[in-house]
Amino acid sequence: MADPQIPSGPSFNIERIYVKDLSLENPGAPQSFSMQTTPQVEVSLRSRAEQIGEGVFECVLTITVTARAEAKTVFLVEAAQAGIFHIKGVPLADIQPILGIHCPAVLFPYCRETIADAVTRAGFPPVHLDPINFEVLYQQQMASMQQPPQQQAAASIPS
Repeated sequence: MADPQIPSGPSFNIERIYVKDLSLENPGAPQSFSMQTTPQVEVSLRSRAEQIGEGVFECVLTITVTARAEAKTVFLVEAAQAGIFHIKGVPLADIQPILGIHCPAVLFPYCRETIADAVTRAGFPPVHLDPINFEVLYQQQMASMQQPPQQQAAASIPS
């Protein structure tokens, strides 16, 4: 008879979620508050993960939101939301997709809230980021890594 306290098979647990880094720039204040132009908002993201112990991984999702109007930066917020995850009983080949898809998906709502709060504290209406499909992003990243170097360079050159 199996001990009910010992999990059998794979397990995925969240130990901690935290803000690793937060940066806010409001370079045009107070003039930016009276601008009549609606700023253009640009969002970029990246994630990384590393093993920090046996079966323990830190994943960091970094999102940068930049608002520009009239060729000036209205505000810039960058939040690095991190989490410590325990992943046990998972084949090594399956760890990378978990770190590249599932961990960032867990962190995203926290990061979105951190950014909305920071933008509000800067005196602007909150930025509400749309949901992100991390599985599609991961598949695109894997596909680009499998291209020969010449094709990768050609793919990164804007037309």
